[in-house]
Amino acid sequence: MAPTYDIEQLLLAQPSVRTVAGVDEVGRGAWAGPVTVCAVVPDLSEPPAGLTDSKQLTPARRGPLAAELAAWAAGVGYGEATHEEIDTLGMTEALRRAARRALEALPVRPDAVILDGKHDYIGAPWPVRLEVRGDAASVSVAAASVLAKVRRDAHMATLGCDDYGFADNAGYPSPLHQEALARLGPTAHHRLSWSYLDDLPRWRHLKRHRDPLAGEGQAALFG
Repeated sequence: MAPTYDIEQLLLAQPSVRTVAGVDEVGRGAWAGPVTVCAVVPDLSEPPAGLTDSKQLTPARRGPLAAELAAWAAGVGYGEATHEEIDTLGMTEALRRAARRALEALPVRPDAVILDGKHDYIGAPWPVRLEVRGDAASVSVAAASVLAKVRRDAHMATLGCDDYGFADNAGYPSPLHQEALARLGPTAHHRLSWSYLDDLPRWRHLKRHRDPLAGEGQAALFG
């Protein structure tokens, strides 16, 4: 089922709401690289054909669709939190900073924000409406999911690290990535506070202390 404007229209029916933005993130579960957030203000016209949750699209389709979305949207803002910020602050605070950077980068401040998921990591003063599977239900969130994914994937491909396969796995724990970590250790782009290092005795000494409240998206290397 294609995303609709139903949630946007519900919010816009409120007298205090004139502009709505959809927000989504990518990179939360990766072992390397930043977390990227995109905020999209739709113009409420018919979105580009084929728009849906980015996970349902092939890389070959996502790129052209992202270009169409960037031209179609009334406003697009991006925000990132680096792997260093994730290590220092924990994922929750890193997401908050990235999301606020994305919202502040919009050409107009939205009166309401539709956030994919069930946890409000943005917080006051932004007026957030949580929407589980929002990337499948809301046009603006679906657009944000595609744009965030394409932007982060392109960034990860520029880092090199061919032995780790970042151009294909975008820093997520693919078999090639796991094998390279065990053999070569983490790169300058890896998150050193994450639990995968517990499973690498040769490199465990590199692990950094992490905010104990930040536990999303992790997995044991060989678990």
